[in-house]
Amino acid sequence: MRRALTFFGTCPLLAILLIAGLAATPAEAGLFGSTEVRRASLTPFTKWTDMLARDRRADGDQQTAPGPLGRSGACRPDSPIGCARPDWEAIVATLRGGDRMAQLRAVNAAMNRYRYITDPENWGVPDYWATPRQFLRRDGDCEDYAIAKYMALKTLGFPAAAMRIVIVQDLNLGVPHAVLSVDLDGRELILDNQIQDVLPDTAIVHYRPIYSINETAWWLHQPRS
Repeated sequence: MRRALTFFGTCPLLAILLIAGLAATPAEAGLFGSTEVRRASLTPFTKWTDMLARDRRADGDQQTAPGPLGRSGACRPDSPIGCARPDWEAIVATLRGGDRMAQLRAVNAAMNRYRYITDPENWGVPDYWATPRQFLRRDGDCEDYAIAKYMALKTLGFPAAAMRIVIVQDLNLGVPHAVLSVDLDGRELILDNQIQDVLPDTAIVHYRPIYSINETAWWLHQPRS
C-alpha cells in the first residue's frame, strides 16, 4: 500500500470508535506484540462489509465497481500473470490437498504472483476493497492480496474465526499496509504480498498493527506498555 491512511478517512466515526473501544473492553495480548481490544460491531467498516456482500453475489462485481475505470475490465499484459487469467474455482482447485501449512504457503505464493497496482490507477478512486474475482481479473493493492488469501483459505476449510485482515503501519516505509494473519495450532502466521515466505508474527518486527478484522469482529491494537 502506497497511500495515506485512507482506512480511517473513509469513515468519520471510526476514530471515535477506536478511542471508545479501549475503555469498553479489557485489552489482551495480541498480534505483533500488541495489546488488542475486541469489538463485535462491523458497522464502521463499510468497505469490508460491502466487499463481503459483493463476493456473496459474485455476479455483481463488475456492475458495482466504482470510478471511471470500474467497468473497463482492461487486460494488463505487463502483469506477471498476463491476460490469460484462471478463474476463482480453478485457482482454489489447484490448492486442495496437502497439510495446512503447505496450503498456507501455496495460497500465499499463488496470490503474490499478481501485480501490485494502486486503487486510483486500477479503479479511478482513492480506496477500493476488491473481491477475489475482481483481484484475479484486475490485480490489486495490499488489502486485495490479503482478502483473496482469506477467501481462498476459507474455501479450503480454514475457519473464518481463525483469520484476520490486519492493517499495520510499515515502520520501514512509513506507510500503512495490509496482511493476512492465520491462527494455526496456536501460532499467528502472516501471509504478506511483500514477503514470499509464511512467517510467524513474532518474526516480523517492522509492522505496528493498527486494527484487524474478520467476518465476526474487529480488534483495535496498541503497543504494549
